[in-house]
This record gives sequence, structure tokens and C-alpha cells, in this order.
Amino acid sequence: MDSIKKIKVAVIDMNNGAPNQGMRGIIEILGKYQQENDVTFSLEIFDLRQKGELPGMDHNLYISTGGPGSPYDGEGEDWENRFFDLLHQLHAHNQNTELEKKYVFLICHSFQLACRKFGLGHVTERKSNAFGIFPINLTEEGEQEAYFKGLTNPFYSVDSRDWQVVEPDAAAFDKFGAKILALEKERPNVDLERCIMAIRFSDEILGTQFHPEADPTGMRMHLLREDKKQSIIENHGEEKYYDMLDSLEHPERISLTQSVILPNFISKVVSDTLQEV
Repeated sequence: MDSIKKIKVAVIDMNNGAPNQGMRGIIEILGKYQQENDVTFSLEIFDLRQKGELPGMDHNLYISTGGPGSPYDGEGEDWENRFFDLLHQLHAHNQNTELEKKYVFLICHSFQLACRKFGLGHVTERKSNAFGIFPINLTEEGEQEAYFKGLTNPFYSVDSRDWQVVEPDAAAFDKFGAKILALEKERPNVDLERCIMAIRFSDEILGTQFHPEADPTGMRMHLLREDKKQSIIENHGEEKYYDMLDSLEHPERISLTQSVILPNFISKVVSDTLQEV
């Protein structure tokens, strides 16, 4: 592929200074894509929650990360208002068919914020923490989703959250043209609504509750931290902890997810952006 034009990528760091593996995973995916596809990325990282840094409208791809805490922590604060304004501007920009498209990928915490911003569902605290490698079910729309081409149904990914998006607002989805692509695993013995795990907000904006950037190496590093190990055992039991470690030995699980979703999304950005050259 001709790489006469650099693809400008903005990664919005929502981790608020907390240690994480997500940023490493995103940067590794971008680096591997460059090497394998003869394309050049110009990458900038913006530490939003901790330093108030936010990109402008001059990027081709925006990836906004997961992060700790409640999706209401920034309610009414300047950083959140500016983030919501950016989402609004990017969506409005894409409505103009004469302008080059801007692509946005929203992960976990950022996904929850976007659902609040666009009023697509009820963002609520879970009864218990979800942390592990879980099966995720594609909806009919998800099975037809180009960005998910190559996944199994169900597929597996890292899920780490105390909050969730439930009770989708059908009128808001219709008005916005959004589609639910994936749902939480079925739990026949639990009388609770399955949360939304992925939404195509628009042709250019995609969001996931799970972590498509997660890889076995990063997950293993995370699980082997003594504080994390003890926390999982205390909250979920020793059997759950070792089952999670065992899951990392199955490449058809999170390795497949990591190799499909973000690379497919990046390919669309690259294809559309370089067509404009």
C-alpha cells in the first residue's frame, strides 16, 4: 500500500495515571499494523483525565481507552465536557459527505461515557465486579459487522468493569442510527439483564465494553501481580484465578479477538484516508 500520507492517530488515555496494560496493547497493535501493511502512523497520546490533554479535529483515527473508576467521576468537570464536545464535533463532521471521515474507537470506560453522552442506554453499577476472560455473544447485526469479520460466535475477550450499559433506548438508537453488535454471555441462572458489549454508534464510530487490545502477555503480567492475584482469589475464588490463567493458553480466545477487531477498524481508516490522497 502506498504510504505517501501519514495516518494521524490520537490515543486518548483515560487511565488517570493508574497502571494498565491497555495502552501497551494499543501501541503494539498500531506498531504491528505499520510493519505488516507498509503504512506510517503519526501517533500522539493525550492524557485527558489526569492532565486535561485532548486532541483537536486534525486526526484521522481516535482511540479512547478504558480506565478505572465510575463513568460518572467526571460529571460536570471540564475534561468530561470537552470530551463530550469532541465526540459531538466528530459525529457532526462525519455527517458532511464532502469531508474526509474521522474514525473513533471507544473502549470500556470511554464506551460508557459515549453511551451517556448519546443517551443510548442506562449506565449503571454492577452488583459485582466482572473481571476475566469471558465469552461474548454477537447479535445478528454483529454477525454481519465488517469490523468483526473473523470472530467466532461467541468470541472471547478480557472484561474488566464495575459498571455496565443496560436498557437500550430504542428511540435513541433509531434516531442515532446505532446498532448493538454484542451482548454479555447468557446467564440462565441469573435474573439480570445482559449488558451491551459493543455498539456501532455510526459508520465511523465503534465502541466496545470489553478490551479488544488485550493480549495474553499483558493479561498474564496483570494476573501475576501479587495484589491482583489476591484480589481475584478473595473476590472470585482460587479456581476462578487459575481458570483465567489457563484461558491464556488458548489462542482462539483473546489472541483471536486482538488480531481481528482493532486491525479491521484500522484497515478501514487507512483505506478511506489514503483514497483521499
